[in-house]
Amino acid sequence: MIVDQFGRPIQKMEKKPEIREIAAVAVRDRWSTYPSAGLTPAKLATIFKEADGGSVYRQAELFEEMEEKDTHLFSEFQTRKNAVLGLDYDIEAYSKDGRDIKIKDFCSDVLFNTPKFEDALLDLLDAIPKGYALQEIIWDVSEKKAVIIGLNWIHAKKAVFTDFGTGMWDRMTTVPRIITETEPVNGEELPPFKLIYHRYKARSGYDTRAGVLRTCAWMYLFKNYSIKDWVRFAEVFGMPLRLGKYDPGASPDDRDALKLAVQSLGSDAAGIISKSTEIEFVEAVKSAPKDNVYETLANFCNREMSKAILGQTATTEGTPGKLGNETAQDKVRQDLIEADASALATTIREQILRPLVGYNYGWDAPIPWFQIKYEPPEDLKTLSEVYGNLHKINYPLSAKHVSERFGVPLPDPKDKDDFILPSSPMTPVSLKRITAKKGRFTPEQELLEDLIASSGKEAQKAFSGLLAPVRALILKANSLTEIRDGIYELYSDMDPRALEELVARAIYTADLFGRSTITEKDNA
Repeated sequence: MIVDQFGRPIQKMEKKPEIREIAAVAVRDRWSTYPSAGLTPAKLATIFKEADGGSVYRQAELFEEMEEKDTHLFSEFQTRKNAVLGLDYDIEAYSKDGRDIKIKDFCSDVLFNTPKFEDALLDLLDAIPKGYALQEIIWDVSEKKAVIIGLNWIHAKKAVFTDFGTGMWDRMTTVPRIITETEPVNGEELPPFKLIYHRYKARSGYDTRAGVLRTCAWMYLFKNYSIKDWVRFAEVFGMPLRLGKYDPGASPDDRDALKLAVQSLGSDAAGIISKSTEIEFVEAVKSAPKDNVYETLANFCNREMSKAILGQTATTEGTPGKLGNETAQDKVRQDLIEADASALATTIREQILRPLVGYNYGWDAPIPWFQIKYEPPEDLKTLSEVYGNLHKINYPLSAKHVSERFGVPLPDPKDKDDFILPSSPMTPVSLKRITAKKGRFTPEQELLEDLIASSGKEAQKAFSGLLAPVRALILKANSLTEIRDGIYELYSDMDPRALEELVARAIYTADLFGRSTITEKDNA
């Protein structure tokens, strides 16, 4: 049985997708009720209650305005989304079977050639602040192939979660209907695999309450109150107090004229009054208060919103006494990046790749995987120390494995000019000699090659001991003259006996080996 993206069984599956655009953008979609204007706790609670009942129109508009008006919110959500958009992604075959690889190549060709596919990923990530994101798949059928030619964004306010069919306006449904030209009120149910519905579940509950902005809304409201009061305070801070005085017998018209004159002096610095009245200017305190309660409240709200969006506040605020922020924390907590990337990959596979494969290869064909590589980069310096310690205890390490782990290509044995850089300043050893495989020489020659290799390792240690003081001198010296004079002094202190003994033993061993080889052949 074929089910749609909401798990509902499809009674009759069409052989071809719906190619017409259903949720087309209308002129009235650009209109807004601007619910953030004059926002109060009572108004915010009313908007949330409407969304809880299935009418998310005003909540979606409010969330859109919150990102537009609040620079801190905009910046934090951009950071959260870009943390996923900056990751590499690819399509992998379901298996190594030839047919599965063919399906994977077809899906890659269609999906990665879809116009503005990167923009479509950004639109889907809008589910993080709002709880859900909508897109319409624009299909095209040509040459017996159903392909995707567009992924059109649908505003979140065009979703309807109320089940109008039962006549119960307060009944919620988890399957959204989309407001269209034909159904501007109740919404229209789109055909199977026509609508992409990406969820973001920050917590359990309905999708209309799952968005991060639902959590940030109260902090946004309190911050707005603080900013408004702060601006009013800044407008009059430092200005002298204009105090008007009138006689007890002044008429109401005289008092009104005096009030108007005082107000005019604030902006025009000019006005006229009668002789029976008086205006006094009282100097305001010039020094700013030590504790700015407006800034404190605004910063507190910003920190709370950063915790909800990024999972931490280290990248948005500095620590006194330290150089910048903590470098141990990334901009977005790693578990949030993994959750966002995993949810996005699942939606693309189940709601885009699945119908793409189903319409072209059958609904029982395996679906390729959409992979987003969200693993954090490894600390290669620490990893190299681990591998170095393993090498010191003679742990067997594969050169191919080390090459793949560190991303360093292996030398080419066929290239005669390809040299291995030694660990000490010796003449580079030819790769052809080092990579010579056993079996290419006679048994006697193989033993001799082993003798050369072991002697070379011991000679490398001896040279390292001799040249260690020279290295230290070069690093410490400030001029070539100082290096020259220092080498003369070091030369007299060098003890080459270890190297001499090594050469003597190697010559003696080679001589015995040669004599024994000749004797054995003569006796044979």
